[in-house]
Amino acid sequence: MTRAEAPSPGFCSTVIGGRWLSFPVSPEPFPWCCCCRHRRHRLLCGNMVCFRLSPVPGSGLVLLCLVLGAVSSYALELNLTDSEKATCLYAKWQMNFTICYETTSKNFTTVNISDLGNATYSGSICGDYQNTSKIAVQFESGFSWVVNFTKEVSTYSIDSISFTYDTRDNTIFPDAKDKGLFTVYDTVAFGIPLNDIFRCNSISTLEKKCVTQHYWDVHVQAFVQNGTVSTKEFLCDKDKTSTTVVPTTVPSPTTTLTPKEKPEIGSYSVNNGNGTCLLATMGLQLNITQDKVASVININPNTTDFTGSCHSHTALLRLNSSNIKCLDFVFAVENENRFYLKEVNVSMYLVNGSVFSIANNSLTYWDAPLGSSYMCNKEQTVSVSGAFQINTFDLRVQPFNVVEGKYSTAEECSGDSDLNFLIPVAVGVALGFLIIVVFISYMIGRRKSRTGYQSV
Repeated sequence: MTRAEAPSPGFCSTVIGGRWLSFPVSPEPFPWCCCCRHRRHRLLCGNMVCFRLSPVPGSGLVLLCLVLGAVSSYALELNLTDSEKATCLYAKWQMNFTICYETTSKNFTTVNISDLGNATYSGSICGDYQNTSKIAVQFESGFSWVVNFTKEVSTYSIDSISFTYDTRDNTIFPDAKDKGLFTVYDTVAFGIPLNDIFRCNSISTLEKKCVTQHYWDVHVQAFVQNGTVSTKEFLCDKDKTSTTVVPTTVPSPTTTLTPKEKPEIGSYSVNNGNGTCLLATMGLQLNITQDKVASVININPNTTDFTGSCHSHTALLRLNSSNIKCLDFVFAVENENRFYLKEVNVSMYLVNGSVFSIANNSLTYWDAPLGSSYMCNKEQTVSVSGAFQINTFDLRVQPFNVVEGKYSTAEECSGDSDLNFLIPVAVGVALGFLIIVVFISYMIGRRKSRTGYQSV
């Protein structure tokens, strides 16, 4: 949807077809950086909301499309046109941010900014007759993000990225010690051939001054020639790696993997300024299918780090290890009286060196009343997508209203409830069978006794 328009003012919404916060920091900064891509190149089953914004000076219509659906943050798509309504800058990408800050109680906590649903695009410029171009995004209250492009004779560069946030917003930064606007600025200077569109589906992370910026599924072309977005892609190094590395052994699509042994049970927790705010105990087994290659991976809690954050209506548990860049479990409150698992994001390295990333933010697992915990001792499967499922074992989780660092009364899953119901039934049946056996034995013994007294 690069040239779609909507009546101004207002917005249009439609359904589209198709199928992606502190994260572990990648040691390799990249001009478009991220962790936990929520979706791949195409969009799958989401809602696209298109906002027609007021024209930017020196350019034509700015169209910002936010893709809603199975994502943990919104996918932004910009088609910036010049005064002749010819495309001069095109970009489609996803991003979110993790910010750590010090509270008045001298503790450090983190917030995750992923809801860009109220974003505006004021200040974006084409740079038609200049050597500079810019994408500017504003969201939340006092948040802004800017990427600058520069043009040379045969190339253009992603020159710099800056991000500004406002700790005076007490809703997002409760009890922040230092109040005010803060900006992090990163020089990138990454060159791209002038008539190519830059693509980076893979995930990287850019971190500076306690701010981690996450970008993924990036498609951008500045200084578009003749109003036509190029079909020739210039890939980032990570995408080149993931598309050229071939597994040494490729199982047949019909190959059945031998199930792994039950994973070790791990205990995880998240703390905020007031103590423990999230508890989770579970064994995790990941089932991944990529390019017809299936694999099963057990999470080892002894080599897994964990962190997260807690808010009034959302909570996050994030796991990471040497091969798992991030595995996120995002919980949400429903109707002010229940919680559930709303979202799972994963980004990890496979044995062949490629990056596997997928997410879904429309899940409805692990539902329980607020003030209680959710428990399921039986093996349970969380189906994130057709290519990614998580098997859980001996699960217990409480993402809200944790008191004194202990689990509250548990709401059991249907599997456990059925088992608890069957146990007394089985005992009752066994006792009934035993009574029948005793009764039959008694009747046989009594009959033999009478027979012994008969005269010959």
